[in-house]
Amino acid sequence: MKERNKFLLMLGGFLACFYLPIELLPFRNPVFEAIALVQWYAQEHVLLCLVPAFFIAGAISVFISQASVIKYFGAKANKFLAYSVASISGTILAVCSCTVLPLFSGIYKRGAGLGPATAFLYSGPAINILAIIMTARILGWQLGLARAVGAILFSVIIGLLMHLIFLKEEQARKVQGDLLALEEKEPRNLAQNGVYFLSMVAFLVFANWAKPQLGDSGLWADLFAIKWYLSAGFLFLISIMIAKWFKKQEIIDWTQSSWTFAKQILPLLLLGVIIAGLLLGRPDHEGLIPSWIIAKAVGGNSLLSNLLASVVGAFMYFATLTEVPILQGLIGAGMGKGPALALLLAGPALSLPNMLVIRKVIGTKKTVVYVSLVVVMATFSRIIFGMIVK
Repeated sequence: MKERNKFLLMLGGFLACFYLPIELLPFRNPVFEAIALVQWYAQEHVLLCLVPAFFIAGAISVFISQASVIKYFGAKANKFLAYSVASISGTILAVCSCTVLPLFSGIYKRGAGLGPATAFLYSGPAINILAIIMTARILGWQLGLARAVGAILFSVIIGLLMHLIFLKEEQARKVQGDLLALEEKEPRNLAQNGVYFLSMVAFLVFANWAKPQLGDSGLWADLFAIKWYLSAGFLFLISIMIAKWFKKQEIIDWTQSSWTFAKQILPLLLLGVIIAGLLLGRPDHEGLIPSWIIAKAVGGNSLLSNLLASVVGAFMYFATLTEVPILQGLIGAGMGKGPALALLLAGPALSLPNMLVIRKVIGTKKTVVYVSLVVVMATFSRIIFGMIVK
């Protein structure tokens, strides 16, 4: 009864956000921007982004044994394999800084090492292949290439540094994980698990496939035209696999695990979106901090400009692909290419809602270190980029 009431309360809150009559509100100020941003988030990112991500995270928690996670991502795992897989995951997932959170939480709580888990956390939204292609086409191939190479290197370096900084805690987790892992067995073979999880990821990707730019053609536009057919096909395939491969109790455990992730993450995300909207507004709209101040602060190519671009990008929420047109406008207003790259490397991977949830999963100290590493590395990315592109 208690859990049902929690679900009804969260459902009521979501519907209230989804159907907010913002066009009837008489005021236009940062409070309005906060309300408008949370409505936009509820309409565009909860049902097709977060809900599938919660179910994937729940499936990781229930259907993949802790022994398997520890084997491939734990302290004793092959480091090259673990960091390679984690660092290029974004090319497949194409998720934003919030959608990646349930997946990160799922593998970390299942026993993945802090290093590979944070590499995955950064790379998931940062190495979005569609966003990199759009960056190269709209902002120039230099920024597109620098974003791709920088994001892959950043994910590995950040993961390794997080592992080394918290080495003692990781060693303690390794011992505990080894003890727990001995008790588990795989209920399905590797091929079945692989097809099942790939189908869920494919549904997540195609259901959120971004609309191509006006006049675009080719594979991107073709896939967008059939995205709902592909999504429905993968959803049907998932249903068949659930009916044939999973026991009733496993499905109940999966639902309960997904619900646990939703309870932990969704309220914090919505709170973070409200605060981000209040401070920074929506794209092309003002929050408490006027956009002209940000545009002026990140002009040129100084170290301070890069730092400010990294910090603003870290706290601002960017939906998948929206960072490119926003940066196009900022560059047109005088933003340097160095700060533009800094924002590209920090913004999509971080946001205020994202930070609130990360803190819930790994604690305040690790979150502060992770965010600081992203901001500092994004800030100094201008040095190498400036040597190459004048």
